[in-house]
Amino acid sequence: MPELQKVATHELTSEDVQVQVLDRENVMQTYARQPIEIVRGEGMHVFDDQGKKYLDFTSGIAVCGLGHCHPALVAAATDQLHQLWHISNLYLTAPQAELAARLTSISDMDQVFFSNSGAEANEAAIKLSRRYSKQKYGAHKGEILTFMHSFHGRTLATITATAQPKYQEGFGPLPGGFRYIEEPTIQSVKSAVTEKTSAIMIEPIQGEGGVRPFSTEFLHELRDFCTRMGFLLIFDEVQTGAGRTGTWLAWQRLSVKPDIVTMAKSLAGGLPMGATLATEEVAQAFTPGAHGSTFGGNPVAARAALALIDVVMAPGFLEHVRRREQQLYGELVKLAATRSDIVDVRGLGLMWGIQLKTARAGEVVNRCRDVGLLVLTAGADTIRLLPPLIVTSKEIELAISLLQEALG
Repeated sequence: MPELQKVATHELTSEDVQVQVLDRENVMQTYARQPIEIVRGEGMHVFDDQGKKYLDFTSGIAVCGLGHCHPALVAAATDQLHQLWHISNLYLTAPQAELAARLTSISDMDQVFFSNSGAEANEAAIKLSRRYSKQKYGAHKGEILTFMHSFHGRTLATITATAQPKYQEGFGPLPGGFRYIEEPTIQSVKSAVTEKTSAIMIEPIQGEGGVRPFSTEFLHELRDFCTRMGFLLIFDEVQTGAGRTGTWLAWQRLSVKPDIVTMAKSLAGGLPMGATLATEEVAQAFTPGAHGSTFGGNPVAARAALALIDVVMAPGFLEHVRRREQQLYGELVKLAATRSDIVDVRGLGLMWGIQLKTARAGEVVNRCRDVGLLVLTAGADTIRLLPPLIVTSKEIELAISLLQEALG
């Protein structure tokens, strides 16, 4: 293991206090802010306003997939900024058209709708699946089944799709048309089906729900069941897409093709970009005026996404991700074997959860920050690791050392 660089706990300055006051008095307090101000990012690291350096194993919650300020993305976005920022989707732009062609090709889908976020991409998937099903089977269709512990976004429809009461509290009345599947078994799926059911929506790996991968066997059974019943299968790959699992999309590694797949987060490497991709038959349900987005697929974000695709799909890059996956998994298993407070290690690619025996994940995240490592929670008892895909072997070794120190 590399020698640890000891770093002092961040001490608040008058400028820090001023930023905190401005934030507290003027920003709606929907976030439990960490007590540091990040001012710069470079590759695998971010720096606070005191110059302290942090190894970032959050990727901005899986957004900065190529790390911070990747030169290829900076160059592409900067070049586009000097040409055209926005013109609305009433007009054609080459960056959006080229991105659509690249994206449908590498995703093995036929058409795409562009938006700005994962919630919007999932909203589009919900609307598209309902419109398709009503046109094909009748007006009674439109119900969508989702799984317990899921997370699909923060809009009214997507928090209703999210089968976690803590995200829904205080926001009723919630829209209808969603039912929840209790367990990842076909029998549980069958128990949730009604005559109104039109689609099943699932994250191949539940992120906010605790980094919970579904088994490949179950996903294959689910695909077969949806095909037999005439239901659409929707994969929410907002967090798992864009190379996070060692293939462009997780379904390609699992060999389970959905009818609709959603992406966002890392798609444009940090600029707002969401995408809803579908087969040609399903996509035809969207006609002019059926859906829209003011900023979706804007030229700057599209150029950044094209640059990211060039990097991720270059020969050897995804093999690098899978090598680092094996290393990170192996190190986490070794760490768990030495500690009684770790009860499970689970994930895929560069998306891992460390489940603790007690609900102290937030405490460990804070300790990691103090020693210079940024990690996340995924529930009260699970630590989540989402390093940028460019992570090196030495950086994984350092992260494990810092994590071990933070665990105490």
